[in-house]
This record gives sequence, structure tokens and C-alpha cells, in this order.
Amino acid sequence: MSGDSVDFDVFRDDWGIPHLRAGDAVSLAYAQGCVTAVDRGWQLEVERHRMLGTSAGPLGEQALAWDRFARRARLADTARRCYEALDDETRAWVGAYVDGVNHGLSQLGDTAPEFARAGVALGRWEAWTPLGVWLGAHVLFAGFPAKLWRDEVVRRLGADAVGLFATDGPGTSGSNGWLVEGAAGARGAGGGAVVAGDPHRFIEDPGVYQQVHLSCPEFDVVGLAVPGVPGIGHFGHTGKVAWAITNAMSDYQDLYRERLRRTGGGGVEALGPDGWEVAHVHVEDGVEVVETERGVVIIGGPDEVGSGGEGEGGGECIGIGIGEGEGISLRQPARVYGDLGFAALPALLRARTVADVDRAFDRWAEPVNVVLAADTEGGTLHRVAGTVPVRDPENMVRVVPAWEERYAWRGTYAPMPRAEVEGGIAVMANERSLAAPLGVEFAPPHRARRIAELLDGRPKWRAEDMSAVHMDTQLASAEPLLALVEEVEGLAGDAAALREALLNWDRRMAAGSVRAAAFARVRAGVVRRLAAHPSLAPLADLAPAYPEVFRPWLALLPRVAFGLENLLTGTQFPYEERLAVVREAVEEVAGLPPGTTWGELHRLAPWQALPDPDAAWPGLDGDHDCVLATSSVPGLTDLSARGPSARYAWDLARRDDSRWVVPLGASGVPGSAHHRDQLPLWLRGELAPVVTDFTLLTKENPLVTDAYENENENENEHEHEYEHEYERGYENEHGYENEHEHEYEQHVDGFGTFRLTRLDPSGADIDVLHGWVSEERARFWGMNGIGRDDVREIYAHLDSLDTHHAYLVRLDGTPVALFQTYEPEADRVSECYEVEDGDIGVHLLVGPAGGAGAVRGFTGALVGVLTSYALDGLGRKRLVAEPDARNEKAIALFARIGFELAGEIVLPEIDLPEVHLPEKRAQLAFYSR
Repeated sequence: MSGDSVDFDVFRDDWGIPHLRAGDAVSLAYAQGCVTAVDRGWQLEVERHRMLGTSAGPLGEQALAWDRFARRARLADTARRCYEALDDETRAWVGAYVDGVNHGLSQLGDTAPEFARAGVALGRWEAWTPLGVWLGAHVLFAGFPAKLWRDEVVRRLGADAVGLFATDGPGTSGSNGWLVEGAAGARGAGGGAVVAGDPHRFIEDPGVYQQVHLSCPEFDVVGLAVPGVPGIGHFGHTGKVAWAITNAMSDYQDLYRERLRRTGGGGVEALGPDGWEVAHVHVEDGVEVVETERGVVIIGGPDEVGSGGEGEGGGECIGIGIGEGEGISLRQPARVYGDLGFAALPALLRARTVADVDRAFDRWAEPVNVVLAADTEGGTLHRVAGTVPVRDPENMVRVVPAWEERYAWRGTYAPMPRAEVEGGIAVMANERSLAAPLGVEFAPPHRARRIAELLDGRPKWRAEDMSAVHMDTQLASAEPLLALVEEVEGLAGDAAALREALLNWDRRMAAGSVRAAAFARVRAGVVRRLAAHPSLAPLADLAPAYPEVFRPWLALLPRVAFGLENLLTGTQFPYEERLAVVREAVEEVAGLPPGTTWGELHRLAPWQALPDPDAAWPGLDGDHDCVLATSSVPGLTDLSARGPSARYAWDLARRDDSRWVVPLGASGVPGSAHHRDQLPLWLRGELAPVVTDFTLLTKENPLVTDAYENENENENEHEHEYEHEYERGYENEHGYENEHEHEYEQHVDGFGTFRLTRLDPSGADIDVLHGWVSEERARFWGMNGIGRDDVREIYAHLDSLDTHHAYLVRLDGTPVALFQTYEPEADRVSECYEVEDGDIGVHLLVGPAGGAGAVRGFTGALVGVLTSYALDGLGRKRLVAEPDARNEKAIALFARIGFELAGEIVLPEIDLPEVHLPEKRAQLAFYSR
């Protein structure tokens, strides 16, 4: 297709999300490819190279290990096979997408600065490239390298030891998903069902999911697409039906131990059940590719000498799990059956009912997923989808011998498991449930149980309510360790105080929690000590002996970290030794400087193809086994590389009441206004509105990009740090033309420019303020009924203090809020808690709703600006708030935006010459970086 011959329109919403409209499905696929190339050109180039096994070109030597695997696994060749097997309609649809990608890349795809940094030029996509991108993104998704680990555990510790480490462990991607039925189930507040959740994957910059709206006469769908792949596969809403998936934790890839030998003329033979067989062999850029009747050889080979480690001349002589002249081959359904399930993608776009979704997922191949769906007619769907081979149960556990017939595949599993939605609620969180017959290791049940508990806690749910579930930080997996902490006796001093603090901790991994950080440090100390235990020594040095790409699955410490519950409650370690390890960890942590919060340790660490060493990333709530699953590797690092790669809440009563968010933004181009503008929402658990009415969107030229608003680039080297959902304004050395001298200014996309100015007690500011505090809604401020002069005197006195300050907040010149700061040690609140260095007290009074103040998300935007001012502009560490205990709305707001509620306090009555402060029962709350 030619770009000149395709008619389509591109619209954007306030978050830069593309909304595409075309005359037919094929033209719409072209439009999606074109816009994805404009928004994500660098990302598409990286994924193309990764699929081809050539990513070391743009990314450097660190990518060589992946490239070697991609070539040996024949990812590109498998993608070609699967493309050639597509039906004509799907092939044309995929081809149109590729044509759009190539057109978009040729026009504006290389605007991202990474191209210049890497010194590479754009390549060209082949018709089958999207299938290769999909395969490259998911080939390790099911975690087949865990079979290498289990194989070593069996050989070194025995078969009974495998279960010690069983968990949703290193490198595994999981998700949360849930469904609440509509009116019949009394759950959906709007009368329709709500499907919500969040996929947990490695957080990448740019993100692994792309928010998109695809509209043509045949269908109109919003959802989360995979950049480089047409349509919407995992999470979508057609207006009539919505669906979502989680990883089923199914096992559908096998590893075979192959006996290999050289033959005359450079050939290779492999020993199969019927004797020696001819294997395929060829060389790609110095990498020998061998394929047997079972699959592609990804470890070892015919020249394996069993010496261990990386062999001379680039060979991979591992000598641990295999012997001389042996290799390990990978067998996977896509290569065996020539099908990646792409025919399901256009079928999902056309779905109108759960029956349509069900039929579409009958064509799904990999990865194997659990599906939830609901439609506007009250139908629901809960099933597993994908291709799982039928074979010996031992295949799912470890590497099996290729020469034994019992381990051959015998067709595919059918029908796939399914279940009814009972009680108006269905939950999927990678636990051992619906897909239990299809796998070996599943996630612990904590997330699934907690989600069900939360959903049962109220009779009705709306899409906008789902943040309460998305952001839950309760850590049930802490109990076995805390039980041992409780049993430790004889501690003294700081260690005894730490033990008491841990036992009184609320089990919530909140970023601002000091006790959560203390627990995490104790846990890390326990993990390190257990990993060093002599009984696990046979597993200590596995990883270096295997090809680098598999090492995350073979490192002992992460295995101990994710299997900690089992190890603390099982019999591998005697009770006295477990207790001693916990005691040592508590005493170690007690000797560290106090006051560190979880968010200071637990920071976002996204994957970047070209890492930016100067990037600053935020602290995070949550932990691996929380519903808010921001995963680190205890004992190794508290940084979080994996977490919610998107959040969604599909409303079946009214689609435009749906919500969504991604960790960074719609654009993959640094410098774009929409590169990281959703990060503040994602951090707070807020969701952006889904807008599908084209009259409410902004139309643009299909090839217009906002990549560089400043032709000379942003001089601030930290231009895209996490704190900002705006381009931060700095005071001009010559002052501002605005008559109000200001302290701080920020622009927030979709709202305008917020400006803080010191409140003027003698000017018109008092007229504005008097009008606000006189209203009934401001009764908690205690100034109802007093006159203008009284208000002026109060704020004139406050203005005279060095410890208290008041600011009027204006949005594009219009007053919208009163913001006050104070030094807690100079305030009566200091009598109610222990003030820490870096604390600053805050009060906020939002003006009457109207204008921008009536726009959804205004309060969150306002609070984001004020939080940045207090923490960044003033250089403070923690905000202290004490709203009236009766002001439930204010308390709920503080909790929603991330304040840690610390219990009620009573502020004593104070008489000052200018003002009387009555006794006040307040809710103490803290917000840390």
C-alpha cells in the first residue's frame, strides 16, 4: 500500500494517545503501523533487531548474548513460517500494518535521539516482521529456562528439593485481572460489568503497551496494543464486549537433552528414539545453528567437550547439565505447528459478544493465557487460551532425553479449561487454579485472595473505583518471616526496638513507610544468609556455566528470595538455624541508620535499550506479592524492574467511563510532551479517562509529531525526570510580566500553567480568600462567619512569621486554591508526633469548582504541582498533613494520592493575640519521596 493512496485520520487526546479512523480494516491497520512508527520508531527498530539477532549493532556488546540465542532459536525463520501459513485475509491485514510502519519510519520514524546516539540508520520491515516481534517478546515468557534450574536441583539435591523453590520467580511475567458482573450480580455500579487489572511485565522505556483507539465502519475498539504488532490482543473494549488476560503459567515449551555427532561434509546427526537422524545445520554470522527432530539446539552442540564455562572460540561448553557431544534443544508450538495465533487478532476487533471473544481465542496460540471477558448483554467468559502439547508430565519439570519415545509430543491439549463466573466476581492472578493441569509452578495465592477480599468488601464497583484494588500494598507473604521474628528472644537495645516495630507493622509496603523498609532489609539479610547455607552450596555456582541469556533462572539468590516462604516453613533448614538467621538479620538491620523509607530503597528501574545514566526514577509502593506487584529481588536489589506495565478498567455500561494508564506515556520519543506525562498518574494509582468521541479529540496531520517542541532541544539535561507531567517552569532572571511575583510555576498538559504566589494580605487576595472561607464547605478551616478584616489580620500575622507561609495558587491567572506551609516544630502539631529533619507541614483549600476545577483529574494535577514544589522546590523530605478527623473527603484524598495515614491526634487549644485556635481532632498523615 502507498501512503498517498490510504485515507485515514489521526486524532489525539490530552495524553497524546492516538485515535485512528479509516474507511476499512486494512486501511486502519496501515494507519496503526504508520502512527506507531512515528510515536515509537526507536522501539520498533530495537525490536526488529532483537528478533533478527542483530541487536548488538545498535545496542553494543551487551546484546550479543541475546543475539546468539535469537539466531540459534531461529526466531526469524519461525516468524516467516508462521506468516506464510496465515490465511489470505490475515496476511493482507498484517501486510498493511507493515506498509504503514515503513511509511511512518521513512517520514518521521528516526526523530528519536537514540538513533544519533547509537549511530544507526532505520531498517526496513518485512511482511513477517510483526510475527517475529511477537515471538521475540514472548519466547521466554513461559520461563522454560526454569527447567534447567529444576534439572540441576534434582541432580544435586534430589527430586524432593524442587518444591522448595516453586514460585512465580525470576524472569516470569504475571498479571492481575478481575471481573465484577453488572446489575444481575449487583456489582457493576453503572448496571454493566467491569473488567479490570494490570499486566506485570518488565517496565520498559518506551513502554511495552501502547494505548490506541481503532475505528472503521466495521468496528470501533480501544485497548492496549503491543508496539510492532497490529490490532489489540491482550486488553480491549469494542463497546459491546471487553476482554483481558493474565499469564496462565502454563508449560508449553520443552527442553530435550540431545546426543549429537559430526558426520562427513560438515553434517550433524542427533540420536532420536529410532536411532541416529540427520539434523539441519547452517552458520549465521559465525553462529552455528543446529536443529534436530525435536527442536533448535540452544545450548551446547556436537563439539561440546564438557569443560564448563564459555569455551574458546566463542563456543558454549557448559559441561554441567550435559556431557561431551551433547546439547539441549528447545521445542515450542510455534515452530512445530507454524502458528502464532495471529488470526485471533482481527477476530477480536470484530467481537460483539463473549461468544465472539471465545471463538477468537480458540485461534490463540501463545503465550498461553487465562481470559476474562464480559459483554453488554450480561454474558461472561473465563477460560484458558493457547496451544499446550500433550506429553509426559516429566517434560514439564526438567530436561528430558531426546532418544526416549515416552517424551515425544502426542497432539495438543483440548478442550482448554474454563469456569463459570460465580458470585458476581472472577479473579485471575497467576495462581494455581483454572490452568493447574497445564503447568508446574504458579504464583503464590496471595494476590488472588487479596483481590477477591477487596472486591467482596463493597457491593458495587465502578471503573473509577478500581484504583483501590490496583494500589493495594498488603504483603501477606511477610507472615512466615514475621512469625520467626516474634519467636526471637533476648534482643536488646535497637534490635529489641526493631523487633517490636516489625511486629506492630501494618504489613503494607507503602513507599513512605519506615517499617516496610526495615522489614525489607531484614528479609534481604535472611535471604543472603540462607543462600549461603552449606546445604545449598551445590546450587551456588550454576549461572556462570550456562549461556548468559538463561542466567537469571539459574542464580541461587533470586531463587531463595522468591521461594522464601517455602524455605522458612519447610524442613530444608532446622528450626534453630532459621531462628538464628532471622536473629542475625534483625541485629544487622538494627545497626543501620534509622528513618529510611521503603520508597528510598524501592525505586523504579526500567529497562532502556540505551541506558540513560543520569535519569532519576521515583520510589514505589508495593512489592512482589502485593496486588501492587512492583518486584525487586530481595537480597540482591530493592530496585524494581518489573511491575504494572499498564492498568485498565473497562466499563461495560458506558465505555467512556472506562479508565487506563501506562507507566510512562504514549510517546516513545524523549523530549515529547507525552513521553512520561502519565508517570505521575501511574505512581498515584490514578487512571486517565478513555475518550472515544472524536468530536472531543484533536485532529492532526498523520505525520505530525511533537517530538521536539524546542528546536534547540531542552537545555536541562534532566528534562524528562519522573516528577513532572509538564515542562517545569523556572523563574526567569529578569522576572515575569505577570503582576504577581511568584515562587513556583509548572505547566500541566490538559489544564494549563499553575503558579504559586505569596498571598498578599493587604490586596485583592484577601477578597478571594474571604469568599472561599465563608462557604459552608470550608467549615473545617474554622473561619465561617468572620469578616474580611479578620481574615486579613490572620494572614497578615502569618505573613510576618518565618515559619509559616501562605500562597495563592493560580491556574492561567485564575485563583484556584490556597496552599499553606509551616515548620512543624514551630506548630502545635509537634506536640503530637516526633518531628524529623526535612519535614514540612501543608494545608490545602481548593477553591469553588468551576472552569478547570470542574475537570476530572484537576485535584490530582493540583496536588502533583504542590507536592513537587514542597519536595523538590523547597528540598524537603516529607510532607506532614493534619486534616480535621471529621473531614472524610480530605482524608480520602490524602490517602488516594499516597499519604500514609498515621492515626488520629488531638491538637491542643492555643490562644494567640491575633487568632484563637480551638482544640482539634485531626488525622495525621505523611507523604515521603
